[in-house]
Amino acid sequence: MQNATIPLRGPLLRGARRPRVALAGRRYTGKSSIFRAAASPSVQHERLAGVGGAYEECLVDVGLDQISLVDLPAIETLHHLHEHDRVVLMYLLWGDHWPVIARHESEQPATAFPAPDVLIQVVDATMLERDLELAMELSLLGRPMVIALNRMDEANAKGIFINIPALSEKLGIPVIPTVAHMGKGIRALFEAAVQSARERLCPLPQPASPHLIDNLRDLNAAIARPEVTEAFQVPRPLLLYQLAENDDYFLNELACHFPDLLPDVVEARAIAERSLPRSLSEEIHADRHHRAALLYESASSPIGPKEEGWKRWLDELFLHPRWGLIGTLAVFALVLFFTFEVSAFLDSITSAKLAAWNQEWQPASTAGVVGKAIAGGLIGLIGIVVPYMIPLVLLLVALEEAGIMHRVAFVVDRGFHQIGLHGGVAVPFLIGLGCNVPAISAAAATSSGRDRVIAALLITFVPCSARSAIILALGGKYLGGLGVFGIFMLALLVIAVLGKVLATRFSEAAPGMIQEIPPYALPVWRNMLLKTWNRTRDIITIVTPLLIVGSVILALLGYWGADAAINAVLTPITAWWLGLPVVLGVPILFGVLRKELSLLMVYQALGTQDIVPLLDPVQIVTFLIFITFYVPCVSTFAMMMKALGRKEAFFSLALSVGIALIAAGVVRVALSVLSAF
Repeated sequence: MQNATIPLRGPLLRGARRPRVALAGRRYTGKSSIFRAAASPSVQHERLAGVGGAYEECLVDVGLDQISLVDLPAIETLHHLHEHDRVVLMYLLWGDHWPVIARHESEQPATAFPAPDVLIQVVDATMLERDLELAMELSLLGRPMVIALNRMDEANAKGIFINIPALSEKLGIPVIPTVAHMGKGIRALFEAAVQSARERLCPLPQPASPHLIDNLRDLNAAIARPEVTEAFQVPRPLLLYQLAENDDYFLNELACHFPDLLPDVVEARAIAERSLPRSLSEEIHADRHHRAALLYESASSPIGPKEEGWKRWLDELFLHPRWGLIGTLAVFALVLFFTFEVSAFLDSITSAKLAAWNQEWQPASTAGVVGKAIAGGLIGLIGIVVPYMIPLVLLLVALEEAGIMHRVAFVVDRGFHQIGLHGGVAVPFLIGLGCNVPAISAAAATSSGRDRVIAALLITFVPCSARSAIILALGGKYLGGLGVFGIFMLALLVIAVLGKVLATRFSEAAPGMIQEIPPYALPVWRNMLLKTWNRTRDIITIVTPLLIVGSVILALLGYWGADAAINAVLTPITAWWLGLPVVLGVPILFGVLRKELSLLMVYQALGTQDIVPLLDPVQIVTFLIFITFYVPCVSTFAMMMKALGRKEAFFSLALSVGIALIAAGVVRVALSVLSAF
């Protein structure tokens, strides 16, 4: 498989070079949806000075570059500046370094807020004409700018089609079509923002009509003074139009700081109005509205390409903010079907038969015991790879190739943020329902940094098929459906809480990650097989030796009659803390090879498969909870060593033992107290 290459288009924009990108736009254009589609789990919330609303900020990785992404409060217009719009404009212009004219404000910036390097104006494609007026106003700021043409799906459904290349050419800036709530176009949008920052792509001038330019010549000359430029620190065209059409902030500041200039400005405005059919303010506003309408007409059409209906239907199923969860649950159900039906069937005709044959082998010599242990280790490997690993990984790779798993990752992204992760780890977590080994391998391959470590640590607590089989076998028989449901819900709760705790241990801020939404495609068998091999090949080299060595060691301990000694050593855990029979120490220990062995050895240790006379319901629940969280099997530990290194692997070992002891002990005490009443 060829390695992907990312071309470098200049110096990396990270660290001190990292550009600040601000999302700006009117209310209800989808601005916050775009922010959430790219946001990290670590979002900073602050308030602008004065009456300004709150803004959100986080780091976002865009390929090899990185940006500081800011979601500003809405700004409606620069015509007749309302106070909220004024505060947003001040931050767009100056950040927290306000010039002379603003230093007397009663509310000064409370937090550091550098002025943005790039503006992304989010516009509503269904109301483009109105947003183009604001685009013309924002273009006066002289900043690199990108247009996010949002709600393209709704516009097309209404028969509105935008000629995007034509609109981009007329504005002189990138125009990127997006459907924010479905994650479409988000990656292209931020790549365009990074490129605009690198190349300083500012909008083309959108001059007023010639008659207005002539009428404003005297006013422009009146304010062409260095001291005015220094005091206001705004582009001349913006100051000119603000003084011409608004009797508010900028005119008041001019009167305050340059009282000798005010009569000249008032006179220049009066001269300009003499040849106009209406007031100067209304004429400028009407002219901007007219130019926006002409621009809209030149870039829109009632005829455009029709999206295939089945693609639109699938996007509604997998990406819709409300209905997208249905598609995600359908994928989850498909994974469970493979795990408990397809994989279970394959297990019954492969490793289960081999295990039964190996169980009948009763060697009398040390060499025979070692031979049986080696055979058992290899059978254990077959039991992991053939029924659970290959089919499940192949299924999820096929869903990835089809473009479905990327959509699932986008939908669950916000939920994973609650435990400090991104939705991109959804695939490894789903794989973990079959086997934790390939799940950890997938997490290591698809994530990095803190996400990689936290995801791998949490995956060990996902009930794999082996642990689920024990829960369903014992719990389903003796505790009923409600008891089984409670154990699985406890596992989910532990993962959520532990994720929060681990996020504090790895406290560095996690940058946002843009979930790519690729087009739908038919999976190609060659690509599927290559990806499946790449995700499972480590099992042969990493897991096999440990499985065999572990099998040999435990078999020799049993052959030499060490069962009683093992049970005695584990008595503080089994009898004192968990309240279980002492003879269950060995079955618990042998669970490190494969969890199914624990159930088989429980029956052997108790001498019966009808365990109710020997274990009460509280003991059954305690045992199942302990097995659910207890040390992952030796193959999982081996993969942790490979993916994270020795330190984190042993930390995972200690964490799983600690969680298993705490959870099982607490539940045992709680149930004992309840049963006493």
